[in-house]
Amino acid sequence: MKRITVLGATGFIGSAVLKTLARQEIRLRAVARKPAEVPPGPAEVEVVTADLTDRAELINAVEGSDAVVYLLLGDGGWRAAEDGSAERVNVGVMQDLLDVLGRDNGIRPVIVYGGAASQVGVPQREPLDGSEPDKPETAYDRQKLRAELLLEQATAAGRVRGISLRLPTVFGENTPGGGHDRGVVSAMAARALAGQPITIWHDGTVRRDLVHVDDIAAAFAAALAHPYPLSGRHWLLGAGRGDALGDVFRLISAITSEHTGAPPVEVTSVQAPSHAPVTDFRSVTIDSSAFRAVTGWRPEIPLGEGIHRTIAALARKARP
Repeated sequence: MKRITVLGATGFIGSAVLKTLARQEIRLRAVARKPAEVPPGPAEVEVVTADLTDRAELINAVEGSDAVVYLLLGDGGWRAAEDGSAERVNVGVMQDLLDVLGRDNGIRPVIVYGGAASQVGVPQREPLDGSEPDKPETAYDRQKLRAELLLEQATAAGRVRGISLRLPTVFGENTPGGGHDRGVVSAMAARALAGQPITIWHDGTVRRDLVHVDDIAAAFAAALAHPYPLSGRHWLLGAGRGDALGDVFRLISAITSEHTGAPPVEVTSVQAPSHAPVTDFRSVTIDSSAFRAVTGWRPEIPLGEGIHRTIAALARKARP
């Protein structure tokens, strides 16, 4: 059986990927700073706790891996990327990983990297299809791009087979034992469940390509199943819809009302904070047809169903 190692296995996306891969007859290693919860399935799961910024612990964590799924995120998420410690996680660990893997002759392990569609910077057109030049606007996106380029260079040198999946706006309920969604859908759902108004910047017409976390996990499994045609470049994931955030927030309000029996909370327009990056005000729709053509993957969970599931999970957690 192949051994697949998931780095960041207790994160929001990492735990969903772990759950999906556990359904296969493989050897699965779950690596994170805290012990991962073993999901059900036929996979032989090994749990490893490690600080991957420590090179020795990284070497131990990936030893014997046929494939590695790289889903690390510095503390504080993308907003803390200006911090030097975040750069160490977002870029430095990738460099160490590439130094460690592929050292034996004839062995080219697969690395599937969780990138970000926002690496392109301010979208100059819609939909994005992956052919656009990258002009990242934030420290986080610059760091993600640097890590991705390191992976592409190591692939071109024949040391690894690297695949970068650039992720859209991911949302959904958390997997047991995994991290929580820090994104806008869960944030606004939590406000609605608390009976607070949902706030929106400006008129709510800015669009985002929203994909449920379970569909994203399925995309990682699909990439691992097609390493040869995918390696050496980045691929965009998306639903291809481009949902207006005003409509999404009103849907959250309505679905929350169904769960609680209370009237729908108000969706109110507020002035955006001065520190908001320019990318927050540009719409994003993603054409993922290239990845779909190779793998057969496509998002399966409709937006409404995904929001229902997210709100139900948050409501269960909030119960005394």
